[in-house]
Amino acid sequence: MKQFLFVFFLLISLFSCSRHEGKTTGSSDTLVIAWNDAHLHYMGRVDTTGPDHAVLIWPGNAVVLRFRGKKVEVLLKDEWGKNDYDIILDESSPRLLRLDTVRRWYLLADSLDEGEHQLTFFKRTEWTRGRTFLMAFRVTGPACVPEHPEVPGRRIEFYGNSITAGYAVHDTLDDRPDSTLSDNYPTYAAITARHYGADYSCIARSGIGLMVSWFPMIMPEMYDLHDPFDTTRHWDFSRWQADLVVINLGQNDSWLVRDPRYPEFVHRFGQEPPTDRQIIEAYKGFIKMIRNVYPRASIICALGSMDAVREGSPWPDYLKTAVKELNDPAVYTLLFPYLGKGGHPKVNDHQMMADTLIHFVDININW
Repeated sequence: MKQFLFVFFLLISLFSCSRHEGKTTGSSDTLVIAWNDAHLHYMGRVDTTGPDHAVLIWPGNAVVLRFRGKKVEVLLKDEWGKNDYDIILDESSPRLLRLDTVRRWYLLADSLDEGEHQLTFFKRTEWTRGRTFLMAFRVTGPACVPEHPEVPGRRIEFYGNSITAGYAVHDTLDDRPDSTLSDNYPTYAAITARHYGADYSCIARSGIGLMVSWFPMIMPEMYDLHDPFDTTRHWDFSRWQADLVVINLGQNDSWLVRDPRYPEFVHRFGQEPPTDRQIIEAYKGFIKMIRNVYPRASIICALGSMDAVREGSPWPDYLKTAVKELNDPAVYTLLFPYLGKGGHPKVNDHQMMADTLIHFVDININW
């Protein structure tokens, strides 16, 4: 009987991995897993339609691979050599990987034990730092990948500015524009998605607003793009329907809508600042855009945790009024507490924001 059980479990372990299914190629000692292999799970708006590569561009774009093997590598080419990634193996802390512009294999992990591992390749940096082209992963063995990769059951999408993107999250001294100090992985958005084991999509850019930004693009012009560098390519929302959408916008508008010294003020408003009613209607208009593409999603309209939510700011009331007038029972309001300090939220601040958001979701969202 013991011999029978040993053989049974041995067969289970052998057939729990696939060595040649789909696009996976190689021997039992080395597997090359192509960019479009079914064993890879992508998170966020990742373009997998290319002839020989996937394109990662948005902050928080990620690839998840479960495998058995001694070593794992990835074949990449970065557009400008300005992107950084977090490498997360199993439950380990993220490890920084900085890219250059050479098409080459990057070592992600080595000298691994014989058990099953999960690798997450996570884009720290914003889309303004260019595209990353991913061709394949390579696992050195004895190597195999599970027959059926796990896919998250819930889906969360975030729309935001520098807070959501993770600008200067690691900078404990200031708000320096050093990419190594910015990181989407420890943001409230990514933490919340991981808490729920959810598929995560992040549409964010530092400096962006609903009505006016520090540059010519605003969120209603960016939210539906497949590739933000190509305004003619629009995302097909039918490919991925969010269960929950979190919008955290208004911080940059709060600085710019009353200051005609900036070119983007003139570009958007001419010489007259928008009225309170125009601001409320603009917010309502964007929520209607989101509702149109996600008819069944719960939508949380958040604000904070910078000075747009300080005492005396009119922006919380703009948000509350817009949500009330929409009269949509699946649209909610959430204000993150004001940090009470200059600069962007840091890692600990993001954890507190995530705790606030998770508590709100647990109480209000039935999903």
